Order: sequence, then C-alpha cells, then structure tokens
Amino acid sequence: MPEMRFLVRWPDGRRENCYSPSLIVRDFLSEGADYPIPEFVALSQQALTIASERVRAKYGHACSLALGQLAAIESAAAKFFDQPHARVTCEAFLMED
Repeated sequence: MPEMRFLVRWPDGRRENCYSPSLIVRDFLSEGADYPIPEFVALSQQALTIASERVRAKYGHACSLALGQLAAIESAAAKFFDQPHARVTCEAFLMED
C-alpha cells in the first residue's frame, strides 16, 4: 500500500508534515491550494478515514497512524475556528520511499 505525506501550512505559518497510508489524500486535497479551516478538516476526515479503512480491508485493523494524524489535524485546526478567514494551505505531496 503506497504511503504518502502531505505538507500543510497553518494560518500562523507553522508547517506540519502529515501522514497518510494511502494516496487517497490526492483525491481530496490539491497541491498549492488553500482551504478554509472547516473545509480542510472535513476533507482530511474523509481522506484519512478512507485511508484507514483501506488498511483495515488489507490487514484486518484500522490504521492508528492515519487516525492519529486526523486527531492532530483536528486539534491544530481547533485553534483557528474562531478566525473566520483563516485558511490552511496544502503545500506539497511527498511520496514515501
């Protein structure tokens, strides 16, 4: 199962290197695009849940790394929900070796 990372930049300028056990993230996010925080969280929830379920289908258990990454995204995003114009940028897709 091909893994990937996606580099995001939060509204405060902090960059986060995010993990996915599947390339599905590319179906939900675009390199260079920026998203309102609620939209980014919703897209991440969809992508990482599907990715985790793909691991479950193949190995018989959910992907704890994908679910942990989703929790980290939700936690980081919570800091910006009171800022209606805050946006997060998907800067790059990084393929795992």
